[in-house]
Amino acid sequence: METAQQEVLTVKEPAPGIELTGSAALLEGLLIEGVDTIFGYPGGAIMPIYDALYDYMDKLKHILVRHEQGGIHAGQGYARSSGKVGVVFATSGPGATNLVTGLADAQIDSTPLVCITGQVFAHLLGTDAFQEIDVINVTSPVTKWNYQITDATEIPEVLAKAFYIARSGRPGPVLIDITKNAQLQKFNFEGYTPCRHIRSYRPKPIVRKEYVEQAAELINEAKKPFVLWGQGVILGSAEKEFKAFIEKSGIPSAWTILGAGAVPTGHPLNVGMLGMHGNYGPNVLTNECDVLIAIGMRFDDRVTGRLDKYAKQAKVIHLDIDPAEIDKNVQTTVPVWGDCKETLPLLTDLVQEKQHTEWLAKFRDFEKQEIDAVIREELFPSSEEMTMGEVIQTLNELTNGEAIIVSDVGQHQMVACRYAKLNHSRSNITSGGLGTMGFALPAAIGAKFGSPERTVVAIIGDGGIQMTIQELGTIMQSGIDIKIIVLNNQFLGMVRQWQELFNDRRYSFVDITSPDFVKVAEGYGIHGKSIAKREYLEDTLKTMLDHEGSYFLEIMVTKENNVFPMVPQGCSVSEIRLK
Repeated sequence: METAQQEVLTVKEPAPGIELTGSAALLEGLLIEGVDTIFGYPGGAIMPIYDALYDYMDKLKHILVRHEQGGIHAGQGYARSSGKVGVVFATSGPGATNLVTGLADAQIDSTPLVCITGQVFAHLLGTDAFQEIDVINVTSPVTKWNYQITDATEIPEVLAKAFYIARSGRPGPVLIDITKNAQLQKFNFEGYTPCRHIRSYRPKPIVRKEYVEQAAELINEAKKPFVLWGQGVILGSAEKEFKAFIEKSGIPSAWTILGAGAVPTGHPLNVGMLGMHGNYGPNVLTNECDVLIAIGMRFDDRVTGRLDKYAKQAKVIHLDIDPAEIDKNVQTTVPVWGDCKETLPLLTDLVQEKQHTEWLAKFRDFEKQEIDAVIREELFPSSEEMTMGEVIQTLNELTNGEAIIVSDVGQHQMVACRYAKLNHSRSNITSGGLGTMGFALPAAIGAKFGSPERTVVAIIGDGGIQMTIQELGTIMQSGIDIKIIVLNNQFLGMVRQWQELFNDRRYSFVDITSPDFVKVAEGYGIHGKSIAKREYLEDTLKTMLDHEGSYFLEIMVTKENNVFPMVPQGCSVSEIRLK
């Protein structure tokens, strides 16, 4: 991971000893770090950096968002699709506080970001000056590291540390707060050196080969081994190593939503999605396997259900780069600390080549039950109204699994994650741990800038789209090409589902009235259409995908359709319901 992410552009640095402002030094550092795109919104306290940026417009692309939250979600989408560090600019006060949701989202989902915020002059700190906020204390809980600069001479070293911390080990967001005087201050710029080491910071634990050997022994003795993989495989750029491991060991493997795509959806050992709305077999058989191998995942509550009833019969092997995740939620039999790009080949060398034919067949039997009870009607409904699942299925047929799917949060997210066909890694971008409504539209913008050669499709609900709909302005001004699908069921669907199942259909404030989305999109210069009949679905999706430039498609779907299977809150994964 680190090798791939620390590649830098060849940039001609100013001669050492040249006098630069803090703002110019910052931009020179960004160039050395290989930054090509910045998402941001200017303001008074960061104005010197924006003034300096005027002279760098041929080297650094700046995308003017419409809200700082949109900027940081765009930075996340850029990082998730490209594997590089996302960079975000914001001003002080409300500009900085508007980043907090995105910082929290990036922290939980291990997304590498470097956020630069402007701050009032150093002599005004602590005086409640206009647009002053203690951004360091506000953001400490939701960043991997943060730092306030009051002297320009600190900028090169602090920026280098920020990029190193953001991308190394378990990635995460970093914030640098720079006072206005430091941005304006001139100093003797001695050059910029990317950071490769920080004393007392160990991004990767030492691999203990005896634990790898113990893990291999358990796997070789197992009759019903089961692999759970998460985003750590993708963050570690270990897709090839992971595929080699499961193919040699022959172990059925299931994924968390952030791990989706690390191996193709159609791989014969890919048995589906874990969790509350995951597939039937992976959930039930978690409580039947004899060895559970978790790779780059954190045993989130949405995956485990009731911990006191989770995989109690199994010996647990946990491969993770973050020692804090070991034994945090699930007691581990053998911990394998380290970057899975390093640990997986060591494990693969020691495991025996096997085919767990009968065990794999059990997953396929449960899959048939799920198809009969849920999937067939969701993807090929007999009702007149369209379902979210059939939209995703039709999209699969047209994109053939080659698109990046960026989903928002809600029922449509679970449907998209369950049914989207993914042939490549970094193709499923969504808000996992925080569940941030409004994530998808700006994240899709960032994803397209991160991977401009790929088709990017945003799947959004009628609730989530209205949280960041202003970012249609970013699309208009930047000319970016993304395809936007709003699945409109005229409800806050996931909340409504819970109210139906657990609150006697007491639908409390989940009816949502929406504007004419197509007219709104057209107001931003984006072509759009709304359809409500199945007969128009395939042709309209094809028109959207073939259209040059962004396209906004609203699809009216059935109002009270529920996402199943479902593990009810407070139940074990083996109590998953098909209906």
